[in-house]
Amino acid sequence: MTKGKIFNIQKFSLHDGPDIRTTVFFKGCPLKCKWCANPESQAFHSQVLYDQNKCISCLSCIKHCEKDAITFTNHQIQINHHLCTACRQCVINCPTKSLSMDGDDKDVDEIVDICLQDLEFYLESNGGVTISGGEGMAQPDFLKDLALKLKQHHLHLAIETTGYVKKEIFQSLSDLFDLILFDVKHFDCLKHQEGTGVKNTLILENLEWLIQQPIECLCRIPVIPNFNDSISDAYGFVELFKKLNITSCQLLCFHQLGEKKYNLLGQDYEYKNKKALHQEDLLQYQKIFLDAGINCFF
Repeated sequence: MTKGKIFNIQKFSLHDGPDIRTTVFFKGCPLKCKWCANPESQAFHSQVLYDQNKCISCLSCIKHCEKDAITFTNHQIQINHHLCTACRQCVINCPTKSLSMDGDDKDVDEIVDICLQDLEFYLESNGGVTISGGEGMAQPDFLKDLALKLKQHHLHLAIETTGYVKKEIFQSLSDLFDLILFDVKHFDCLKHQEGTGVKNTLILENLEWLIQQPIECLCRIPVIPNFNDSISDAYGFVELFKKLNITSCQLLCFHQLGEKKYNLLGQDYEYKNKKALHQEDLLQYQKIFLDAGINCFF
């Protein structure tokens, strides 16, 4: 049985596709978006998270780490994620639960069983299961096995994707889904690379192919301060969407719900203290799309 790396399974999700859903979060992403709300999703391996507020500095974690991956500096624990092998001994022996493990190896049947626990809600609301991440298509064999098993139970299946996937993999996996939620982060190649670490060439090629298929697709724009939130940016997206014959899109407002996770991972957060965006902040932005005949909504 193929196993995959999963970092969360969220029930009663209302924002990852239509109606009531279970969202399965795959670990690992080829993009490194500076504003990422799930920084724990980026690495493909399991990681130890550290909550300084719970720590009593007992140093039990250091005693149980065989790889010397943990040190105590400036009154707090420091974890060297390059040395850490995710053996979990520090987590197991932490008396205050200030250490936790992010990312578990799960097999297909285990995930399917969890998803089927809410089958009644899916049937009543026309909901289903959404694959999120990270990037689910970065674990293609596991994703295929999981999707096929879920489809045996006639579940509506959606996936949130960056689109940064080899063409042959993207095309072979797309047919497995009833809905593809495709994030378009920027229309400009170099600007896209500046914010995400990769160019958008492959992403737009996959999007162009997808639009031509009989697969339901919703393009989504995460609107990020000082990255793609200007009126000129809105016009740039409209030009791209017109070229690709995209008639509908969703705007995702930048938020700070993931800020604490950077602290838990011991990572710097470039968008710290940036104000969240709200729908009322983007009405003029939205109007650019609407005036161009594109159904743009939040």
